[in-house]
Amino acid sequence: MRTSLILAAAVAFGGIAQAEPCLPPTPVPDFDKAVINITDLGHRVYLLEGAGGTVGGNVAVVVGDDAVIVVDDMFPQMYGKIKAAIAWLTPLPVRYVVNTHFHRDHTGSNEAFAKDGAIVVAQENVRRVLAAGSRSGLNCAVVPPAPEAALPQQTYTDAMTLQIKGRTAELKHPVDVHTDGDTTMFLPDANVLIAGDVVFFARYPNIDFLYGGSIDGMIRGTDELLSFAKEDTRIVPGHGPAGTKAMLRDYRVMLAEARERIAKLKAAGKTEDEVVAIKPTADYDAKFGANERAIGNFLRVVYRTVAQ
Repeated sequence: MRTSLILAAAVAFGGIAQAEPCLPPTPVPDFDKAVINITDLGHRVYLLEGAGGTVGGNVAVVVGDDAVIVVDDMFPQMYGKIKAAIAWLTPLPVRYVVNTHFHRDHTGSNEAFAKDGAIVVAQENVRRVLAAGSRSGLNCAVVPPAPEAALPQQTYTDAMTLQIKGRTAELKHPVDVHTDGDTTMFLPDANVLIAGDVVFFARYPNIDFLYGGSIDGMIRGTDELLSFAKEDTRIVPGHGPAGTKAMLRDYRVMLAEARERIAKLKAAGKTEDEVVAIKPTADYDAKFGANERAIGNFLRVVYRTVAQ
């Protein structure tokens, strides 16, 4: 059954042009050894990070007086560890699970949480892509359609508000930034901004160019967050540690400098592989301690989405 689903998805995506040969597959994380680190952001808001950063995106836990809002839920193999971390923080039930975008390292535990009674919420494009299946523009990996039980039950177009007793969460859709279905969430009482994969701290971002993402979109999306955030707003990225508005400014500078450097090389006629070999972001490579795979992936997605 699983094989037939993968083959069907491969046929469905046959019409998507692949500009370059497929890169090697992403290594499979060691979920059994994964550890979740918890950071208290204050005001009953917590950041759950998978140690090593390979077992899924960040998870935010927002505790109210009668229930909990969870933002993103890693890969399905991490469900038990996420649930245990939440239980350590509070005995209250999870009422809502918000997906900041469709990638399975952020939506993998949807089905399990839904079976527990949680309502999965996302921008409407997330449901569409999860239901249809998706494909990586870099390594060509095909992800089959998610089962009905894993799809968001509640969707929105531009903005919506979620409420649990004692808490309000403001959801907003930034258009075509990291994907075409991104959600950011602001908690006014806590002054916490949950950015999803619009923001990465201490590492290079992923940009899903097959599904609406681009380097210009990432810069625009970051500008929108900078105009919204206060100086003391705590910012939860999709990957990496919680940060500040000052860190968000630095992130924006990195995006813009990378775009400029790669655009110049592309305009000069350099191929994608030549740009990767030139290492135009060597200073940031060293700053982030990025490996060759992370560096190459970032350079390639910028190269493919930067305007000529």
